[in-house]
Amino acid sequence: MRDAQVLPDGSRIRWAEVAGREPVRVYVHGLGAAAAPYFLEAVSRPELAGHRSLFVDLLGFGTSDRPTAFGYSMEEHADALATALRAADVRAAQVVAHSMGGTIAVHLAERHPELVAELVLVDANLDPIKPAPRPTIATYTEDEFVRHGWDETLARVGPHWAATMRLAGREALHRSAVHLTRADVREQLSRLPIPRAFLYPGADGEVSGAAELVASGVRLVAVPDSGHNIMIDNVEVFAREVSGLFTRS
Repeated sequence: MRDAQVLPDGSRIRWAEVAGREPVRVYVHGLGAAAAPYFLEAVSRPELAGHRSLFVDLLGFGTSDRPTAFGYSMEEHADALATALRAADVRAAQVVAHSMGGTIAVHLAERHPELVAELVLVDANLDPIKPAPRPTIATYTEDEFVRHGWDETLARVGPHWAATMRLAGREALHRSAVHLTRADVREQLSRLPIPRAFLYPGADGEVSGAAELVASGVRLVAVPDSGHNIMIDNVEVFAREVSGLFTRS
């Protein structure tokens, strides 16, 4: 386990690291998740193995610290992640980021361009999220979520998500979810001057705004037999497709 201080109060981001060749690859998890449980099996396959790989837990999640004074906006997450990557001597990384992690990775690439050379988003959030008719993390107030929404949410979600969600700070989870509903990074993704790709479950049909994304240079890849957690649902195809998307091996 590696770690780096990312806030003045001493809060630290932690990551698991596998030694290997350059270019370095950085794996970023989604809301309520942790990097290694979601990515390690896929990255262990021959198609992706052999590179220096960092499985980073965002501030507030997994093994990283959970400061209650942190805002947990997508931009703040990106800046904290950038601090950790610099401490790890990472430059020009190939970044693979799932769901909320993809939103954060777009901000990372825009705000800290020297850190990201290639970007693969895995069913990432590009647009603001419309209010759902059922309760979600973001529909609670923070006080409600801390007092009872936490337990209600853990009871609603599936066992895999709950296994990592229970490691998150309650304030971190709620604030991140609220900020995620407001995130809008489609235009930023289109402007990035680096190789970019977007993986999505084939059963979902065409990605919203697909023509515009393709016109801006984003490669779209439909993955069969998968849901939102593509790297878990179809490990073999995920590893093969991600490996094929990188311009450097």
